[in-house]
Amino acid sequence: MPPRLFCDLALRPRAADATWELPEGAARHAQVLRVQPGALLTLFDGQGGEWRAEVTDMTRRGVAVRLLAHDGTEREAARAVHLAVGMPTGERMDALVEKATELGAASVQPLMCARSVLRLSGERAARRQAHWQAVAVAACEQSGRNRVPVVHAPRELADWLDASAWSGRGMLLTLAPDAPGVPSWAHEPALTCVSGPEGGLTPEEEAGLLAAGFARASLGPRVLRADTAPLAALTLLACA
Repeated sequence: MPPRLFCDLALRPRAADATWELPEGAARHAQVLRVQPGALLTLFDGQGGEWRAEVTDMTRRGVAVRLLAHDGTEREAARAVHLAVGMPTGERMDALVEKATELGAASVQPLMCARSVLRLSGERAARRQAHWQAVAVAACEQSGRNRVPVVHAPRELADWLDASAWSGRGMLLTLAPDAPGVPSWAHEPALTCVSGPEGGLTPEEEAGLLAAGFARASLGPRVLRADTAPLAALTLLACA
C-alpha cells in the first residue's frame, strides 16, 4: 500500500504533465521513507477524499509529484463528536489526541480547569497546540482518515463557556461518574462532550456547564482517568 501523506495544499486536477511540489512536512516525510521517482503515494489535503500520486523528482531540496486520480472515499464517523477535555499531564495528552483522531473525533478542545495540573499560555500554549495538531495529522495518515480534526488552542473552561464556542454543535454532554445513567445519545448526529481533568470538575464548574445547557452523562460505575473517559465515549458512539 502506498504511503499516505497529509498535503497542506488545495489539491486539484492540473494538466497531465503538471507537477506539484510537496509542502515541507510532507516532503520531509517522503524523504525519510526514501521514496524514489516512480513510486506511488496517497495524498490527502483534509478537504475530503484522497489522491493517488506518482513521485517525479526527489532531491534534498524537495519532492515533486504528479496527481493521477482522485478517490472520494470518506472514512469519517457517522456522528460528529467534538471533545472538550481537561488536559492530562505528560504524554497522556499526546496519546489522547492520537487515539481520539483514530476514533473519529471531529475536534479537540484542550481545557484548563480548576483542578488541572497542566496550565499553558502564550508561546508555550501555541507550541503545544501546533504539536498536538501534528499528532492529529500523523494519526490521520496512519488510520486512513481524509479529514483532519482541529485541535484548538488551550482555553480556561470558564472562558470557553463564555465564548459559546460549542454552540451549534449538537447535543451537549458533560461526563460525570455519579450521573443517573447514560443518556439516549446513540442517534444524535452531533455532540459536544466535556470531560474533566484528573480529580474531576468542581461543583461550580459542573453548575456552569448545566447552566449553559449541558446534560450530565455517565459511562458506568467506574471512575475513568482523564485520558480514558473521552476515548470511552468515542468508542461507545462508534459502536452505537
